[in-house]
Amino acid sequence: MSDNAPGGADGPTRGIELTPEHPPERVADLAALAEDEGFDIAFASSHYFNRDPFVVLSQMADATEEIRLGPGVVNPYETHPVKLAAQTATIDEISGGRGVFGVGAGDRSSLSNLGVERDSPLRRVLETFDIARDLWDGETVTHEGTFIARDAALNLEPPSEAIPVYVGAQGPHMLRMSAKHADGVLVNAAHPKDLEWSAEQVAQGLADRPEERGAFESLAFASVSVAADESDAREAARPPVAFIVGGAAEPVLERHDIDREAASAVSEALEQGDLPEAFGRVTPAMIDAFCIAGTTATVADRFAAALEYVDGIVVGSPLGPDLEDAVVRASDALDRAVEDG
Repeated sequence: MSDNAPGGADGPTRGIELTPEHPPERVADLAALAEDEGFDIAFASSHYFNRDPFVVLSQMADATEEIRLGPGVVNPYETHPVKLAAQTATIDEISGGRGVFGVGAGDRSSLSNLGVERDSPLRRVLETFDIARDLWDGETVTHEGTFIARDAALNLEPPSEAIPVYVGAQGPHMLRMSAKHADGVLVNAAHPKDLEWSAEQVAQGLADRPEERGAFESLAFASVSVAADESDAREAARPPVAFIVGGAAEPVLERHDIDREAASAVSEALEQGDLPEAFGRVTPAMIDAFCIAGTTATVADRFAAALEYVDGIVVGSPLGPDLEDAVVRASDALDRAVEDG
């Protein structure tokens, strides 16, 4: 585990994803609650249709004292990589050195809505955080690769000695690249089958990791829905699972024996913008494959299974039908998973 990583000797890293579909004040309150419940790191998710993650992170910083904070995850297509480095450095500054940089290639369908071509994703992500590290170190950067920067520098110095970089990844090449070059990976998966496969890819990348890069941690960036009632938790899981199914690669669907016609029906409804139809088409098998959903006890068991393959868990959207209750229950489930592990 990296020296700059949020976890430590007390056990697995405990992360949470907070989605700015809610007003910044509410997300900040949830971050404060997560800190009180023992979470190590809070990510603000980034989608063009929600509130700006960096604005929300600034309020999260004001509401908290110790929890690490960062975007989870931004992409270097909607925003220039140099600007992302400056925004992340600003969060590190205002939080007193608690910043992290969650970066990934972005969702292809969302980017296509903006007329953005997601070309050379692996190279662009790697170049993005390489340049960010140089900028955070006070260097003036000239770069011509998947993007251009000429004599670019930041007019601020982040207090962290090194802001940890976490790469959002799902495919084999991005997973391996993350393990070779980043401080951590956010594995976009919730099921042990996917996490086991991902761990094999990470291991390949770690075999080529330069010694000077230091330690590395792998976190499951898992869709989670927890509630007192299992059916309520599973019902709340439908929206995120629909979007996961809509973007799932064929090998992933095969791994879980997801019916192709059922998956196509979800995808087609999403493409047509018919969200109620898409959510209604989500099957129990899809929820089982792509979300950790159920009561505190059920979720604890699934967390324990996931921790066989990763160094920690980021409790991701939707959290549950009642957000505040879900934060507390997720923390309890993590405690139980560690105790039983």
